[in-house]
Amino acid sequence: MNKLFAGLALATAMFSATAALAAPVKPTVVLVHGAFADSSSWNGVVRILEKDGYPVIAASNPLRTLKGDAQSVADVLKSVKTPVVLVGHSYGGGVISEAASGNANVKALVYVAAFAPEAGESSADLAGRFPGNTLGPTLAPPVELADGGKDLYIQQDKFHDQFAADVSNADARLMAATQRPVTVAALNEASSEPAWKTVPSYFVYGDKDKNIPAQALAFMAERAHSQKTVVVKGASHVVMVSNPKAVARLIETAATAR
Repeated sequence: MNKLFAGLALATAMFSATAALAAPVKPTVVLVHGAFADSSSWNGVVRILEKDGYPVIAASNPLRTLKGDAQSVADVLKSVKTPVVLVGHSYGGGVISEAASGNANVKALVYVAAFAPEAGESSADLAGRFPGNTLGPTLAPPVELADGGKDLYIQQDKFHDQFAADVSNADARLMAATQRPVTVAALNEASSEPAWKTVPSYFVYGDKDKNIPAQALAFMAERAHSQKTVVVKGASHVVMVSNPKAVARLIETAATAR
């Protein structure tokens, strides 16, 4: 009897090991925040992805220069040995478009209320190309930097309505106080040849976005031949904060696509 149990235990262990080897490795999701935000803006999305078994990295975006920020993300990508789904919010869309260039490990790009610039375009170009952007009047006076550059913040009393209208007052106050500034130079720096031309892309955004008008986001999604575009009714620019399920589901769609 003992030999029978031992044989069953061995067979079970061998089956489990074989199943583990046969199971596909889930891609690592690398999340890149945009201007006036930080990595905590992904918290709700991270919880869902991790619960569903995805490894996640919320990379810190320096928000200094487009190419420098993209290199920072590209360095993170080099450390990841599994396939990657690379996700960018807002200005972070331009960053992932650059960071993924030439990296065969990146299997999909997900743009979350994000810029997807063409070569030669900047975030500032695209933000002003269609009506509906109301960011300009809400910006605080630029902070002068020692190197001659300028940092931009959104005025805290205008942050909720402009950036995160569908988030609670308490959460919006925290986001306003902890916002990360972006340089004027970064927003105006021209993009190189974007990775969305060769890597499958996906888009999700809210139809009440005041930083990047929905018309601009729809234009960029169509131009990039988006595999799937999700428009969240009533969502603000921080759709990943207010609607983390919709954003996480699209990321998982990109992760499981063949």
